[in-house]
Formats: sequence, structure tokens, C-alpha cells
Amino acid sequence: MVPRNNDILTDQSSPYFVHPNDGPSFVIVSPTLDGSNYHSRAHSMCRALGGKMKFEFVDGTISLVYDDFDPLFHLWNRCNMLVHSWIVNYVSPLIAQSIVFMENACDVWNDLKERFAQGDLVRISELMQEIYSLQQDSKSVTSFYYKLKILWEELEIYMHVPNCVCRMHCSCEFMRNARKNHTLLYAIRFLTGLNENFAMVKSQILFMDSLLLVNKIFSIVLQHERQGNFAPPSED
Repeated sequence: MVPRNNDILTDQSSPYFVHPNDGPSFVIVSPTLDGSNYHSRAHSMCRALGGKMKFEFVDGTISLVYDDFDPLFHLWNRCNMLVHSWIVNYVSPLIAQSIVFMENACDVWNDLKERFAQGDLVRISELMQEIYSLQQDSKSVTSFYYKLKILWEELEIYMHVPNCVCRMHCSCEFMRNARKNHTLLYAIRFLTGLNENFAMVKSQILFMDSLLLVNKIFSIVLQHERQGNFAPPSED
């Protein structure tokens, strides 16, 4: 039985539900996609569309409704045009000109992915260079940690550790160990970037039987900074 249009329109858990404030000119994420920041912008857009229950219109879950007499056609068409407008608003004006005449939001989404996702290796190279050249220097522990965290989290968008998708419970723990090693690299990178004021606490942490999670390490180092009274007076 096909649900009535009125039921879908008022059901806030339905992907066809549209909030009164969600107009075509609404800017769902910023800054805009300019071609050099595809993955970070696409990641933000995925979350934003998911939060509005509209990601199904770009990932192919809700397919194009062809029949004008289908009870869902007008609802699908409305949401499709709305999502299309949001995508146009989230890209630079030059890119927007190249997708404005495409009708299906899903086609627009896939077109942008095909065009810009191939720049991954260049950005990965830039991120790795920034991550491994970043040093605390005169920055506070907090400033250094957050600068590193931002770079590391963007790198994880490009090179994330996958989750096991086996139907049966996996017993080899391969993915768990891979994720553990990935986290270990993050923690060591943070420790090795600290300045000489933290040489003692850094050695104590590295000589532990098992390395702590990076957030716990940050907490210990931050406490050491406060007790030592050598936090810099200003940030970079």
C-alpha cells in the first residue's frame, strides 16, 4: 500500500518531509567546494544532507520516479530540485555553471565526485608533509594538538581504516589491529612534535607497556605544561 502524500509530508522521519525553512536558496554548508577541497566539503555535505534526511536522493537509495501519475512523483521532484539547489549553492560559481542544467541531484553528485575525487593523492601528499613537519615550537600544547588534530582528521577522510563487513563475527582482529596501529602513529606524531620542555614526560609515556590513547596523552602533557608554568604568553 502506497502511503498517502499528506502522511509523507507531515511525517518528519520521512525523506520526503521538507521543513518550512529549507528553501532552495538555503546554504547547507560553507565554505564552498572549489575543486581543491572536494573530500572535506563532500564529507560535510553528506552529514548535512543526512541530518535533513535527504542523502538518499544523492546516493541512489531513492531512485528517479519517471511516471507523472505515480503518487510519489511530485514529492520526489520537489525534494530532488531542493537538493539540487543546495548542491549548486555549496559549490563555487564556476562549478555551479557546469551543473545547473543537470536535472537529477544524484547525477550532479556523481558528476562532482568523478571530476574532483581524483585529486586525492596530491592532497594526501600535502597533508602528510604538513603533519610530519609540524612542531610545537613556541605554541602551547593545546594549540599544537588542535593544529595536528585538524590535519590528521582530514587525512583520515582520504585514508580511513575500513570496518569489517563480514556477516559472521570476525575473529582474526585484523581491522582492530590496523586501527590500533593507525592510532599509535597519531599518538607518536603528537609526542615527537613536542618541544624540549616535555622531554621527561614524553619519555615516561613512550616507555609504558602499552601506549595510551592520544586524548589521554594530551591530557597528561597539558597537565605537565600547567604545572611547569612554561605555557607561552601568546599563540601563533
